[in-house]
Amino acid sequence: MNRRDAIGRVALLLGGTVIGAEFFLSGCKPSVASVQDLFDQDHVAFLNEVAETILPKTKTPGAKEAKVGEFMGVMVRDCYAPEDQKIFLDGLKKLDDATDKKFSVKFMGADVKQRTAVLADLDKEQAAYNKTKKKEDPNHYYTMIKQLTLLGYFTSEVGCTQALRYLPVPGKFDGNYPYKKGDKAWALA
Repeated sequence: MNRRDAIGRVALLLGGTVIGAEFFLSGCKPSVASVQDLFDQDHVAFLNEVAETILPKTKTPGAKEAKVGEFMGVMVRDCYAPEDQKIFLDGLKKLDDATDKKFSVKFMGADVKQRTAVLADLDKEQAAYNKTKKKEDPNHYYTMIKQLTLLGYFTSEVGCTQALRYLPVPGKFDGNYPYKKGDKAWALA
């Protein structure tokens, strides 16, 4: 399976479309610029912490170990339309401001419970927004962050080989393979 098929399947697993999918499924725009042109190291560290709050380290590595922050930077830079890039970048400031408003501390200075509470509030906000969103309305920044976190993690080597069941050379197809409650999903190579 190639990366395009994997991304398409992850999009289906996410329950819909991934913002910017038309760009990265058809091929990202060629660029000689680096991720630092749009995101500096502080942005990448910030995105890693947000992603780690969404997918923390448990028995399996977390989003930070999968370098999801760097992945998000590359995807936004290479695959998002300029208007979505602006929404995403403005959203990082809004996320920081929401943390400051709720706990009088910036996101990077907040503890795990505070970060989780802020992201839970944003999740409710984006869900309500997306229910009433018209096609011409702009995307919600937290929707982008969440989608890129899941996409980046579950298409990374860490996500595929440690969070999912991984079989590098699959055997024959068995449509009646027994499933036990609590089993991990399969990663397709």
